[in-house]
Amino acid sequence: MVLANIFFDIGLVIIVATLVALAASLLRQPPVLAYVITGLVIGPLTGIMPDSELVLRLSEFGVAFLLFLVGLEMDVRKLKSIGMVSALTGLGQVAFTAVAGFFLLGAMGFSAVEAVYLSLALAFSSTMIVVKLLSDKKELDTLHGRMLVGILLVQDVVAIFALALANNVGRYSIDVVAVSLLKGAVLFAVAFLAGRFVLKGLFKVIAKSQELLFLASLSWCFGFAMFAGVLGYSIAIGAFLAGISLASLKYSLEIMSRVRSLRDFFATIFFVSLGMQITLASAREVIIPGIALSAFVLLLNPVVVMLIMSFFGHNRKVSFLSAIGIAQISEFSLILVALGASLGHLSQKVVVLTSVVALITITLTSYMITYNSRIYGFMSGFLGIFSRLSAGRQEVEHIPAQFRPKVVLCGQNRIGYSVYSKLRQMRKSFLVVDYNPEIIRELVKERIPCIYGDIGDVDLIERLNLEGIEMLISTVPDINANSLVIKKLKECNRSAIIIVTSDQVDDALRLYQEGADYVIMPHFLGGDQASVLIERFRDLNAILSTRIQHIRELHRRRKLGHEHPS
Repeated sequence: MVLANIFFDIGLVIIVATLVALAASLLRQPPVLAYVITGLVIGPLTGIMPDSELVLRLSEFGVAFLLFLVGLEMDVRKLKSIGMVSALTGLGQVAFTAVAGFFLLGAMGFSAVEAVYLSLALAFSSTMIVVKLLSDKKELDTLHGRMLVGILLVQDVVAIFALALANNVGRYSIDVVAVSLLKGAVLFAVAFLAGRFVLKGLFKVIAKSQELLFLASLSWCFGFAMFAGVLGYSIAIGAFLAGISLASLKYSLEIMSRVRSLRDFFATIFFVSLGMQITLASAREVIIPGIALSAFVLLLNPVVVMLIMSFFGHNRKVSFLSAIGIAQISEFSLILVALGASLGHLSQKVVVLTSVVALITITLTSYMITYNSRIYGFMSGFLGIFSRLSAGRQEVEHIPAQFRPKVVLCGQNRIGYSVYSKLRQMRKSFLVVDYNPEIIRELVKERIPCIYGDIGDVDLIERLNLEGIEMLISTVPDINANSLVIKKLKECNRSAIIIVTSDQVDDALRLYQEGADYVIMPHFLGGDQASVLIERFRDLNAILSTRIQHIRELHRRRKLGHEHPS
């Protein structure tokens, strides 16, 4: 009978979560939001499942598997490649938001311990949600997409440290902190040494059986989580370090693919459990502070990021599009607060408050990221202060006196770099326009004619003196920016050749209608190039020769910093 009840309870959670997630998908809402709403529906709103004890117990597995996967995907090389600006922006934003939040929460009447937890929870943004939305919009490879992912990666690292220190919140003894740090060092050392000297050989034998690989991975996750528990750390930190120690194995992708389904199942239950804890009475009690803290996150986090990025020389568009993506709290925020409640540091009111802030900020941010370009177009006139802040932070152009280019190249990204190389080889007189300050700095050093700016900016277009050019090439796949530059060029120079770029067939046809002479479509070009290579690969020598040339070119581009698009 007990087993029947357990089956009924879990089945009910999954069925309702599926239906609500389907509705959320149709409304373009993130699934995390749907799972929290599921908890509201089956818990306080309808009372279908008044006893949430089972769900709460199972939710602990969700946290462990979630962080186990985060550890598996945490490639140390990504930390090296995020760039100084992303790292400093992420650290600066977390520090500023946490400090400002701590004083705000103190003024609102929260205790010091509650303020510590909540201020950190407000400082983290959701990597899971932001990456999904950027991926759907095909903006992960844009400059603002890369900047945003770098900032989120730094936040994730800080969040892990926050979870590790949660056990010692409220205990400020030097002895306690020293012992905790020592135990943490032991934990990290065991994970590192095991990953380097034990697991590689062991999993080489285990990986011969896919079933055994799956079971061994779970065993390592559970075993290391229990080891962390013995040392006084949370099982979440143990699971994360277990993932980190397996991340360097060449079998990590197979492990991730097999564990991800378990992660999704138990993570769903975790977020449902948060929704079940939001009673109507508690929701009414926290709605006002919930709205206030949501406004704090929605306004302060983007402003801080824009200020820091502008200080480092990024223009207002890149800064705005990067900043708007962090105006929500993270799944780590929910995990941190849930951990605090399980340790007795926080009341149920704080858990409910954090869930309310998550519901508000995640919902609004999903729309903000989806329509980020339109929002920027509406607000660009009010963002002039950020342009003034970025001015003078770097040498943003190199245009020799009396210089009259024959070709304007907009965007020196992956396609743009090949065009740039060909223009230099042909000894053409050309000007590069790019809104990536790192690329502009390199071009200025080489004394290549260049200007920092966004091709979608009317003021910049008017500075380019398009009347005398023979050709304009835009490798920026922004339909609105390309439409604008076609219109402006046609108004002053109808004889110039216009080549633009698009990722979508419909957008390409629209650009042809507006006057483009040719529209580059990277996916089609990639397919055409692949077909040429297949025809060329008739023998092993041809393959080896092409392979060697390609590797040399990749090393050259990585050295020059052109492995990423603008």
